[in-house]
Amino acid sequence: MKLISYQHNGADSYGAVVGDRVVDLRRAFGERAADLKALIAAGLLGEAGRVVAAAEPGPKLDEVRLLPVIPNPGKIVCVGLNYGEHVRETGREITEQPTLFLRVAESQLAHGEDIVLPPESTRLDYEGEIAVVIGKAGRRIAEQDAWDHIAGYACYNDGSIRDWQSATPQWTAGKNFWRTGGFGPWMVTRDEIRDGQVMTLVTRLNGQEMQRTTTDKLIHSIPRQIAHISAFTPLAAGDVLVTGTPGGVGAKRTPPVWMKPGDIVEIEVDAIGILRNGIRAE
Repeated sequence: MKLISYQHNGADSYGAVVGDRVVDLRRAFGERAADLKALIAAGLLGEAGRVVAAAEPGPKLDEVRLLPVIPNPGKIVCVGLNYGEHVRETGREITEQPTLFLRVAESQLAHGEDIVLPPESTRLDYEGEIAVVIGKAGRRIAEQDAWDHIAGYACYNDGSIRDWQSATPQWTAGKNFWRTGGFGPWMVTRDEIRDGQVMTLVTRLNGQEMQRTTTDKLIHSIPRQIAHISAFTPLAAGDVLVTGTPGGVGAKRTPPVWMKPGDIVEIEVDAIGILRNGIRAE
């Protein structure tokens, strides 16, 4: 299934995309699951699939306003420097443990919305990534069990304000400017993508390919990330893991390439779809 969070006629809801239409699951589940995170936490993805198969499609997809796939995650944990080419272009070394940082929910935006360039900087960069949505809570999850804790996958653009990111050894500010992290267009449920399936990730800026990789090139695999992160913090249903960007970021090009108002950036994952965002000045 392709699951989305959205607004329609002024009301928040969530549902499944079927062709060019949306099946409203908020109406189907009512108080049992008020939003997509609650649906996942309640273990209702299987039942949701049966509801979708039997339901009459609702509004057209282009008639709803998409929200970030999980608008209210408890945690957004991002993995940095997780592809060899990106490590090399930054002049760093591969570390034994994953490099981690956190995003806040307010930094996210949906497919089709504009990433916001703040007045404090002109150095807005793209980072195409794959997001993993946690489906089952756990602490100290073993690598061999990690796939069972995944609800699904989405595209992610870890938009970065580079001068703020590099101003100190801590990356928090540059990774958390308001409405810089694209998350969408939907979550493809785990049953649609084989565990360990090699996915191709491509980033395009104004139609020009800037990044391309495959997930077999991850330094720290998705199960390894889940095991490592859950060792120090419990993972909850609806938490989001952002798994790393490949080489080709704008900051490391000669000359550097910064996103500017009017640009269009796309993150495409072959097994998921295309996340598309414009750029506007705040």
